[in-house]
Amino acid sequence: MKKTLDDFAPSELTDAAVAVRADFNVPLDRGRVADPTRIERTIPTIARLAATGARVVVLSHLGRPGGRPDLRFTLKPVADYLAGRLDLPVRFLAHSAGPAAAEAVAAQAPGTVMVLENTRFLPGETANDPAIAEEWAGWADHFVTDAFGIAHRAHASNAGLPRAVEAKGGGAAAGLLVEEELTVLGDLLDQPRRPFVAVLGGAKVSEKIGVVEALLARTDVLLVGGAMANTFFLAMGLETGASMTESDQVETAAALMAAAGPRLVLPVDCVAADVLEAGAAARTTDRSEIRLGEIVGDVGPATVALFGGFLAEAATVAWNGPMGVFETAGFEKGTFGVARAAAAAADNGAQVVVGGGDSAAAAAAAGVAPRMTHISTGGGASLDLLAGKELPGIAALSDRPEAVAEGVPA
Repeated sequence: MKKTLDDFAPSELTDAAVAVRADFNVPLDRGRVADPTRIERTIPTIARLAATGARVVVLSHLGRPGGRPDLRFTLKPVADYLAGRLDLPVRFLAHSAGPAAAEAVAAQAPGTVMVLENTRFLPGETANDPAIAEEWAGWADHFVTDAFGIAHRAHASNAGLPRAVEAKGGGAAAGLLVEEELTVLGDLLDQPRRPFVAVLGGAKVSEKIGVVEALLARTDVLLVGGAMANTFFLAMGLETGASMTESDQVETAAALMAAAGPRLVLPVDCVAADVLEAGAAARTTDRSEIRLGEIVGDVGPATVALFGGFLAEAATVAWNGPMGVFETAGFEKGTFGVARAAAAAADNGAQVVVGGGDSAAAAAAAGVAPRMTHISTGGGASLDLLAGKELPGIAALSDRPEAVAEGVPA
């Protein structure tokens, strides 16, 4: 078990410089935050730390500036948004590191918040450069992560920094958001209510083979859609036209189907077209009647009904990956139909957990996001966790004291 905010004594945080790794990789529109969801999910952690009298220093990335300053990806709009939401001083510092950052932290007043500039403006951030981590640890007394969205990445600010802070005697803990993610996803794997139904979509079998194997070992039914279903069709000897497939994964797909038997359920119909563009002439067809040159862009209505039947009976649902190119008009009905079926299951008392990324976007686009039990902030991180992989951003945190972990008064 990893350390959480509850494991800090109040005296440890008062006037301490706490580096908070957030995931504020949010969309911007003309210099303003267009979707503040990720920011809002981390505000409780920031506010709680500030209330203890900590000097809260927020580190985050935004976009892919390539290891150099690029003002298109500045975190200034994020700092402005935070300033409008928090009833306490929020300062933006136009530096990611260096003497200016260290001096600003030293002069920071207790109970205030400072947002440093985009960590990916530094060339060593994504390479987990230990020199950068050591520099940040020079001013950080403790470290807290609420950046579950990058927990599967070993970067300087989320993997190197917590280890450097712990090495100097500080604590590295999970924030409230990360604690919730680990609890929900952990329960999903360790003690799900049954029937447990998983819905897996996306493009490639090769990228999700570990997840498929892990879920088949834990779930009662695994529903597979998206472009990855095409490789299973290929393994069945079906025509897939010009659809995305992975010929080198056909044997793997065949082995998975043989091992899973009826517990692995594939689409029975699909929506296909010559091009996957808005307004394209698309047709709904049985999976056995895809034509040469056609591209599968979505699952069909019979599949939505089939998948919906399993979801209606489920007590636990895990959904990660869309059923098709839902962002393109004409190919969204399958994904939206499955999203609505999952939401209906939640309405009926099922625990419905949605992976981040495209799945979260699909739930929002379908208008059912508020009805889901939990929407993860990390698509890749949640997939790796479901596959049983170690998350570098979590592994780097301090272990909880044994007495606390076991519920014994310390």
